[in-house]
Amino acid sequence: MSTIVAGVDGSESALEAVRWAAAEAVVRGDDLRLVHAYVVPMYGYPEFAATFAQLREGMRHQGRQWLQEARAAAAAVSSDVSVETVLAETEPVNALVEESSRARMTVLGSRGLGGFTGMLVGSVAVGLAGHGRSPVVVVRAAPRPLDAGAPVVVGVDGSEASTAALRFAFDEAAQHGAPLTVVRTWRGIFLDEAVPRYPLRVDPAEIEEGERAALAEQVAPLRTQYPDVAVDTAVVRGRPVRTLLDHGRTARLLVVGSRGRSGFRGMLLGSTSQALVTHAPCPVAVIRSGE
Repeated sequence: MSTIVAGVDGSESALEAVRWAAAEAVVRGDDLRLVHAYVVPMYGYPEFAATFAQLREGMRHQGRQWLQEARAAAAAVSSDVSVETVLAETEPVNALVEESSRARMTVLGSRGLGGFTGMLVGSVAVGLAGHGRSPVVVVRAAPRPLDAGAPVVVGVDGSEASTAALRFAFDEAAQHGAPLTVVRTWRGIFLDEAVPRYPLRVDPAEIEEGERAALAEQVAPLRTQYPDVAVDTAVVRGRPVRTLLDHGRTARLLVVGSRGRSGFRGMLLGSTSQALVTHAPCPVAVIRSGE
């Protein structure tokens, strides 16, 4: 795949997504494909003010303007990026799912207008999660400046999706010459903490040792494949969202699998993913297994 797709809807968040996608295209030598999709409403507008044909043409005109603005934003990042624009009269989720089948990644803003409103927590993201064929990267508006050594951070739990996320994170770190931080969380309730008279015979140290061993086993094949990537691993007893948000403060990109075990289950559709996208101070990449 040599194309990065970015959704365009006229919002500042979408323009930030375009800028991020353009910078990524420069690093990878990819083309950039800017996509705006719209659906003309059949009802709910005053027909005495505009006919269906006029409304349709107005939405096409607005879409072309937004794509021109997005093209200019990409050119401001680098004039070397090859940019193609797509204006489609169809449901946004359908357009992006179709585009994702030929893309290295699909990049969206976290807040949108028009057809892309509520891009990650609404129907567009649900559709991409269920049917998209590329990683989805969500970029919040006005990202903070990156430190030179800002790492790529990936959350793993041993699941198939988290292994796909780990592979994506290693590749991203290698492309940018960035370090990689691999985070695994675990949680446990021990009766000896709440009811000292009736301790549960489970040693937290043993559990953590097992988690570290599982993490090392999951990371080992990719360490060999990417020997130049500096890798730091972290096993944390705590909540996945809080742990990843803490690491996200200094990250260039936060990567998670779309579905996992334990704390990472239902990452794209559940409360965990919504919290990360809403609060993470860096772009978030959501990776489906098999990508």
